[in-house]
Order: sequence, then structure tokens, then C-alpha cells
Amino acid sequence: MDKQIEIFKALSDATRLKIVWLLTNIDEKICVSEIVEVLEEHQYNVSRHLKILKNVKLVQEVKEGKWVFYYLTPIENEFRQLIQDAIKTIPESQMHNEIKKCKVLLGKREN
Repeated sequence: MDKQIEIFKALSDATRLKIVWLLTNIDEKICVSEIVEVLEEHQYNVSRHLKILKNVKLVQEVKEGKWVFYYLTPIENEFRQLIQDAIKTIPESQMHNEIKKCKVLLGKREN
């Protein structure tokens, strides 16, 4: 039960919940600088939040060239599936500006 408690603790912060919501709804890898711009948070804070999410295995990172991208950890059990389903129920209207900014940023990416 300790793992589940740690996941709930990690998601109890609004910024971390927004990060997971964003990764869930864009279904794409995203880098720290993009999250910083979308959520209008400081780089240090976003990095700290990502580290916490990574420690509870909600997100993973992959390095591509000079960039480090974060994405949701693949779901491996029913508990994680239920958590993900609950996060998906947060209305997009509550994150309208963030999702709009994110789509614009992702559209500007160079391959």
C-alpha cells in the first residue's frame, strides 16, 4: 500500500496534477521548457515536480540529443489505470489555456 500512498501524495500538488493531466491529454512527450511555458512556472519548480513524479513512476524521461523529454509511464496495473482514468475526467475547460498553449508549442517543434 506504500506505493499507492506515494502516488496519491505526488498527485496532491496542483502543479504535479496539471503535469500528469497535460501528459495524459496531449499523449506526447514534452520537455521541461515546454511545461514551464505552458504552466507559467519556474524551471526549477517544474524540474522538482517532475523528479517527484518520476520517483513514484508516474512519468519517465528519455534523452533525445540535447533535449530530455517526459512522458507517462506505461500503465502496468489496475490501480494505475484507475488513477489515469480519474485524471482524464478533469474537464478540459479547467485547463483550456494550458492545452491551447501546449498545442501551439508542439506545432512549432522542429523534427
